[in-house]
Amino acid sequence: MAVDQTIGQQSIEFQNAPHIISSASVVGPKEGEGPLGEWFDLVAPDAQLGEDTWEKAESTLQKEALQLAIGKAQLMTQQVRYLFGGDLLAQLIATSFGNGDAQIPLFGLYGACSTCGESLALAAMTVAAGYADYAAALTSSHFGSAEKEFRFPQGYGNQRPLSATWTVTGSGAFVLAPKGGHVKVAGVTPGKIVDMGVKDNMNMGACMAPAASDTIYQNFMDFNRQPGDYDKIITGDLGTVGQRIVIDLLKERGFDISQQHMDCGIEVYDSEKQDTHAGGSGCGCAAVVLAAMILPKIRKGIWKRVLFVPTGALLSKVSFNEGQTIPGIAHGVVLEHC
Repeated sequence: MAVDQTIGQQSIEFQNAPHIISSASVVGPKEGEGPLGEWFDLVAPDAQLGEDTWEKAESTLQKEALQLAIGKAQLMTQQVRYLFGGDLLAQLIATSFGNGDAQIPLFGLYGACSTCGESLALAAMTVAAGYADYAAALTSSHFGSAEKEFRFPQGYGNQRPLSATWTVTGSGAFVLAPKGGHVKVAGVTPGKIVDMGVKDNMNMGACMAPAASDTIYQNFMDFNRQPGDYDKIITGDLGTVGQRIVIDLLKERGFDISQQHMDCGIEVYDSEKQDTHAGGSGCGCAAVVLAAMILPKIRKGIWKRVLFVPTGALLSKVSFNEGQTIPGIAHGVVLEHC
């Protein structure tokens, strides 16, 4: 008889929590020059990665990150039963063109910059349910391809407001198994779409912060926890603007996360020295910070329990040009030392 692992309104608490047995991060030169540069597995010498387009370069980021993660897990590619992957580009072309040679059954995902959380949650659910001995989660972003997809041609030379973030050129990959690592996915809180009517595509933090607040609050409710029950509550790419908003929104609901909160978009760059304004963003932002900084701290027991909440703005160039609002979504993943 199946055991009910649902908890609260929208969360899952795994009875046999799957482990993250390996991770890998591959980034561009700007990310390598940032505060986390020495912790990334591979820093490319140029953002083109030897390719003739940004889109092909992003596919190469994914290919390299996935193979590194599989190699660290001491597996053959064919041992990974399913791959959950996504990116920011239309029709997920970075993922589909980047992983065709791997020949792993692929679930292509689009959660905007929350895709790292979405892919980890689904891979964890798959392993915990016994549908795979090994599953991989993968995502990426690229500054050049994202600017081309969502904003302006780089040659246009537009001015960026201080609320804008810089899309991370990078890919993070993770291999999950029933056991074998020192980090387990103890539970997940999938997020809902939250739309507060924001239309500014140069202020992603304001678009995503309400969704982050909603998911974090629901995680507290479902697991009956307080902010202090986590060593860190880490959002994906709210940046300095979104950080202030999410803290204020949760204070209004009775929770002060200011002591626990950290944001991957703030950590990945030195905003003053690297001129990244509000911080980093993109699918790759949360993914590479998780692989390079967060998981090592949990593996070592420096942090015992972390709530990892990648955040996404669900817009496209079509919806934006038609005057639509920019809804947000955030997926919570509970990571624990084991």
